[in-house]
Amino acid sequence: MSEENYDFDVIVVGGGVAGAVCAHQLAKDGREVLLIERGVEPGSKNLSGGVFYCRVMQEVFPDFVEEAPVERRITRNCLSFLNPASFVNVDYWDARLAEPVNAVTVLRAKLDPWLAEQAEEAGATVMPGVKVDGLIREGSRFVGVRAGEDELRARAVVAADGVNSFISRGAGIRAKEPMANLAVGVKSVIGLDEETIRGRFNLTGDEGAAYAVVGDCTEGVAGGGFMYTNRESVSIGIVARLDDLAKKGKSSSDLHDHFLSHPAIAPFLEGGELLEYGCHLVAEGGEKMQHDLVRDGLVVIGDAAGFTLNTGFTVRGMDLAAGSALAAAKAVGRALEAGDCGRTSLERYIEEYESTFVGKDMSTFAKAPAFLENEEMYGQLGELLADVLHGVYNLDLTPRRHILPTAYGAFRASGLKIRRLARIGYQAVRAL
Repeated sequence: MSEENYDFDVIVVGGGVAGAVCAHQLAKDGREVLLIERGVEPGSKNLSGGVFYCRVMQEVFPDFVEEAPVERRITRNCLSFLNPASFVNVDYWDARLAEPVNAVTVLRAKLDPWLAEQAEEAGATVMPGVKVDGLIREGSRFVGVRAGEDELRARAVVAADGVNSFISRGAGIRAKEPMANLAVGVKSVIGLDEETIRGRFNLTGDEGAAYAVVGDCTEGVAGGGFMYTNRESVSIGIVARLDDLAKKGKSSSDLHDHFLSHPAIAPFLEGGELLEYGCHLVAEGGEKMQHDLVRDGLVVIGDAAGFTLNTGFTVRGMDLAAGSALAAAKAVGRALEAGDCGRTSLERYIEEYESTFVGKDMSTFAKAPAFLENEEMYGQLGELLADVLHGVYNLDLTPRRHILPTAYGAFRASGLKIRRLARIGYQAVRAL
């Protein structure tokens, strides 16, 4: 196309973390950028949020923690095994996580508008309330987007439109992901006052706590529960892998309700007010979801590219989305400088993210999804841990045994086989 036929240098579709960061970086470098968001404003249709490992954002916005609408600084991380009548926690608090700040909790309905404002202040044009119906293609090259009867053209398009990525699927670039690579998250936000939250979660000041829960929260379905503290609310819910949910005939909303009513969980929420409730798809496939990310005039980033990582200890998405956005902005910027936004030029994006924590962490934990498929993770292992501890603390006037024979007795009663347990342990070492 001739020079005058371009409306923008870059059109970014999706006003979440990935889209806003990418638009900000490109606009800051003097590019003509359009950021399109389907909601009436960025974040308006976004129930999600969570624990944001925010060091990457401090590279983009040095005062991110002080200026962005963050909720709490996470200094307590709890890995929890929930059984029908017991709750085993590894509760880790560390002052070193507070300074420098490692992670914060965020509510995306607050964070996304702030990020869009930063992109706008950097020079990007933000266009909310617009649904992109598809990409404009000329030959093998993508040259813009179509929204209703309107067409907007650009030298490059960045798809940051979430895990479904209707943009790239509609263009025939990426097929629908198999159910094994996707999960459904169901979440409630429960309003409580600050003092109540501090007392129940053993917090001081603006410190926060994050729980990663496995076991009875999903009633044996592959997935887990989460609970984390905001300033005046608690976000809590479950994530269940779609294929296992269908296989076991369970309802994700029923699992959510079961988790919140569990006798070990309900006291955290007692007296709270339901502020929000909803569900959304989550990428669960790990590294194998990073495919078909570049075409002539197009790159795919963030959740749309499957940049989510669940290790069982942490669930990460926003930091990886931001990192992929930085890699894309750098590659697209170089392509614009060279006057060539073809596929070969834009494939620098893949080189960029693979050279950073984004690609390296996705590679390091590539085996984590397969490890989390072990059925024993969602019942027998948690019950075994509880039975060992019950043998330690249940002083029923029978003579006590040393910890090793106590553990062995619990293991024999569990029905687990030593070879199976050893295999799970070996997988854990390789995956995590």
